[in-house]
Amino acid sequence: MADSKEKLFSDFTAPSRQEWRDKIEVDLKGADYQKKMVWRTNEGFSMEPFYLKEDVDKLPLVNALPGEFPYVRGNKAADNEWHVRQDIKCECPKEANAKALDILNKGVTSLGFCIPSEKVSAEYIETLLEGIYVDCVELNFCTCQCKAVELAQILVAYFQKKGADAQKVEGSISFDPLEKMLMKGKDTTGVLANAKTLVETFAAYPKFRPIAVNAFKLTNAGAYSYQDLGYALAWGNEYLAELTEAGVAPELAAQSIKFNLGINGVYFMEIAKIRAARMLWAQIVSQYTACKESAKMHVCAFTTTYNQTLFDSYVNMLRSQTETMSAALGGVESIVVTPFDEPYEVPTDFAERIARNQQLLLKDECHFDRMVDVAGGSYFIEELTSALAAQAWKLFLAVEEEGGFLAAAKAGSVQNTINETNKTRHANADKRKEFLLGTNQFPNFTEKSEGKEPRSVCCVANATNTTCGCESTIPAIKTSRLASDFEALRLKTEKAAKVPVAFMLTIGNLAMRQARAQFSCNFLAAAGYQVIDNLGFKTVEEGVDKALEAGADIVVICSSDDEYAEYAIPAFKYLNGRALYVVAGAPTCTEDLKAAGIENFIHVRSNQLETLKEYNAKLGI
Repeated sequence: MADSKEKLFSDFTAPSRQEWRDKIEVDLKGADYQKKMVWRTNEGFSMEPFYLKEDVDKLPLVNALPGEFPYVRGNKAADNEWHVRQDIKCECPKEANAKALDILNKGVTSLGFCIPSEKVSAEYIETLLEGIYVDCVELNFCTCQCKAVELAQILVAYFQKKGADAQKVEGSISFDPLEKMLMKGKDTTGVLANAKTLVETFAAYPKFRPIAVNAFKLTNAGAYSYQDLGYALAWGNEYLAELTEAGVAPELAAQSIKFNLGINGVYFMEIAKIRAARMLWAQIVSQYTACKESAKMHVCAFTTTYNQTLFDSYVNMLRSQTETMSAALGGVESIVVTPFDEPYEVPTDFAERIARNQQLLLKDECHFDRMVDVAGGSYFIEELTSALAAQAWKLFLAVEEEGGFLAAAKAGSVQNTINETNKTRHANADKRKEFLLGTNQFPNFTEKSEGKEPRSVCCVANATNTTCGCESTIPAIKTSRLASDFEALRLKTEKAAKVPVAFMLTIGNLAMRQARAQFSCNFLAAAGYQVIDNLGFKTVEEGVDKALEAGADIVVICSSDDEYAEYAIPAFKYLNGRALYVVAGAPTCTEDLKAAGIENFIHVRSNQLETLKEYNAKLGI
C-alpha cells in the first residue's frame, strides 16, 4: 500500500510558487494582482491568496501539539468540548433560579448571573442556586467591584455547606476594575487591592477564576482583532503583576485569571486570534513561573454586538453563527452567543433559544466538540496566526513602554485608540468600505421598524453600583454599533409625514442601466426610501412622466457613461425641479452636467450616509 501511494505521488510534480503566480496572473486577465488578490487586513499586514508548505515550515510552533505548551493548538488534547453559557440578569433571585433550572434542561452547561450590588447576601445566593449542583455546572457571577470579595466569601461558604468537590467547582467572578476604568472613566485604582483577597479566597478551587479580563468590551466598541488581543494580553499581565507583587504565588495568580474575549465577524482572523492569544499568554506567564500548567489561557468567547443591526435583524443570526464557529474552532472553553434581538429589546425566549441552539447545532450535528484544532497545519491559518501574534505583540510592548496597562488606561491612550478605531470604522461604513448586510448593502426595501428602537444595554450590577465612590476623571470608551448611524437615519425617514419615493429612470444600454438601477435602489433604500425600479423607457420624457405619475420625490437616471451626455441634461430640464434629480454614476461628462445645473450624483465613491442625510434635508425630513 505504501509503495502504491509513493508511486501515485511520484507521478505528479508539485507546482512552484512562480507557477501558481503565473496561473493567477493569466486568470486575472490584466487586473492588478496586489489589488485583486492580496488581503490587506485592518491589523496592518497583508495576506497572500495562497501559501505553500515551505512558508509554514519556518514557523517555530508549526509542529506544536494540542494540550502542550505554548498551547497554540489548544489546552485540550482529547476533544474540543466547551461550555454552552447563557447569562441571566437577577433582579429577583427566585425568577432567576427558575430560569436557570429551565435552561439547564435545554442544553446550557454554564450560567452567568448578574447580581445587583445591594442584593448580595447569603440568603440571595441560597435562593439563586437552589436545586443547582454547583460542582456539575459552570457558575459565573458579576456584581459591583466593591462587593466582589463579599460575594466570594458567600459563595465559598455555600460551596462548603453543600459539600461540593472543590476540584470540580468551576466558574468565575467578573472582578475587573480596569474594565470600569476603560468603559466608565472611573479611577478604580483603590479597588485593585481586593484582587489578592479574592484569589486567596478561592485558592482551594483551582477551576474557579475570580479575576476577569473583559476584553470583549473592546470588541463591542469596534476594536480590530489585533487591538483587543494586544490590549487583553497587557490587561492580563497587569493583574498578574499586581497579584505577584502583592505576594500571591505566580502559579495561583495565573490560574485565577479568566479572559472574556469578543469574537467579531472576520472568520479566519478570529480563529487565528484565539490560537495566537493562548500562545502569547503562555509566553507571558512563563516569565513569572516555570509551571506550564499555569500558562494555559482560559477563555470564554462572546459574540459581538458591534455588527448587530436593528433592521433585518435575523441576519444577526448569521453573524453570530460564524462568530461562534470561529470561537469553537479556535478552542475556547465556553461561549456566550448574543441573541439576535439584543439591539432593540430585552431578548425574548425565542431569541435566547435560537442562541443556545446555535451552539448545540455545532456540537450535536457538526461535531465541532470532537475535533481538536482542525485549523492546525492549514498553511493559511498558521501564517495568519503568526502574523496576528506579531502585530498584537507590538501593541503589547507599546503598552508596556507606557508603564503597563493601568498607566495606559489612566492616561487614556487605550480609550483614545479604541475610540479612534470606532470612528474610522463608522466612516468606512458611511462610504460602504465596510459592508453591513441589510443596512448599507442590500437593505430590505419594504421593512419597517414596527416600533423597534435602539436600546442601551448595561449590566444590572453596573446600573446599581453606587458604593465605590470612584470619580470620573479618565477618558472613557464610547460604544456605538456600526449600524447605529444608518438606523437613526432610517428611523427618521420612517417617521416623516411622507416617506420619499425614489424612481429609477432607466434608459439606454441594457446592462448598464440595470446595474446602475440595482446599485441606486440599494443605495437609497438604506435611508428607508420607497424605491421603484423599471425595465426601461424609450425617451426621457416618458420616464419623467411615469416618475411624476408614481409620486416620485427623487428621480434617478440610470444609463451608461457615454449616453449620459445625450440623456442626462434633457431629462433634468424636462423634470424642471418637480423632484430631486440624481445621476447614477460618475461619467466623464460630469463637469458638463454640473455646468447645466445638475448637483446630485451617486456612485461607489460616494459617502452614502452623508449623501442620504443631504437628500433628507432637501426633502424636508
